[in-house]
Amino acid sequence: MAEPATTDGLPIRMLHDRVLVSREGEPGERKSGGGIVIPATASVGKRLAWAEVVALGAHVRQVNLGDRVLYDPEDKAEVELQSKDYVLLRERDLHAVTVAATTSDNGRTGLYL
Repeated sequence: MAEPATTDGLPIRMLHDRVLVSREGEPGERKSGGGIVIPATASVGKRLAWAEVVALGAHVRQVNLGDRVLYDPEDKAEVELQSKDYVLLRERDLHAVTVAATTSDNGRTGLYL
């Protein structure tokens, strides 16, 4: 059985298939492919969100620490640890994991959802 994994400094041990993600650093505004700025307050229907994995339970198989994952922000449980907000999800609630970024794209996926 795999040992649960967390990033340094988090006083938590995830159980089972739970994944703890951070939305820190995700931009509030975004741009369309044509360069139009879309404010964070714009209502665009059901929209999925990106976050970074910061802790994993022992039974998580498809995700690694530091991966960027896509999830539905309406199906989430929020938790505050050390004055930072995190989102607690089950692995099955994740919709996608980014593939390895190349050096030419500055770590962004180029996906617009």
